[in-house]
Amino acid sequence: MSLWEDALSDNAMIAILRGLHPDNAVEVADILIEAGFRIIEVPMNSPEPLKSIEAIASKHGDTTVIGAGTVLTEQQTTDVVSAGGQIIVSPNMNPAIGRLTVALGAKWCPGVMTPTEAFEALEIGASVLKFFPAELVPPKAISAMRAVLPQDAVVAAVGGITPETMSDYFIAGSNGFGLGSALFKPEYELDDLRQRADAFVKSYRTLVSS
Repeated sequence: MSLWEDALSDNAMIAILRGLHPDNAVEVADILIEAGFRIIEVPMNSPEPLKSIEAIASKHGDTTVIGAGTVLTEQQTTDVVSAGGQIIVSPNMNPAIGRLTVALGAKWCPGVMTPTEAFEALEIGASVLKFFPAELVPPKAISAMRAVLPQDAVVAAVGGITPETMSDYFIAGSNGFGLGSALFKPEYELDDLRQRADAFVKSYRTLVSS
């Protein structure tokens, strides 16, 4: 089993660390990984994101999938992989980024909202379909999409997800979740981050074991 397959089967929640600073990147990652997270995303509109990705990947890259979010260009894609990133996450479905990501051997997680976008992304080689923003894609929409998507397609609801809202999306067919400000903000104290991480992991474990 590959690192990606192992991480996805163990915990399909993506920690989105928007605003993370390189100075405490490893410390934040340590807390999340200790709580049980296996996939970490540093958005490209964070301060010096490549430094954070490189630092986290250097320490945890053998056991945790590290990558970038808000990847909007092919150059960013190349830079992230060069820094040790293994997953490319975008808010949109850009075929050029998808093809390059696959060619570089990384995992591609594009933002989609329609069947057309979802199926095109899968044809290109998307590893995860990121339904974003989830506030505009309610669980009923996920359920309807699931009726036509391949059974093995991995779906993640991203945007406004909390421990309390995960259940409806999971029942509707979402395999995983992208967690933003409900999990991490730069101003959160580390103890607060630890409590938030533990709450999300507890809720997720309860869902997948039920």
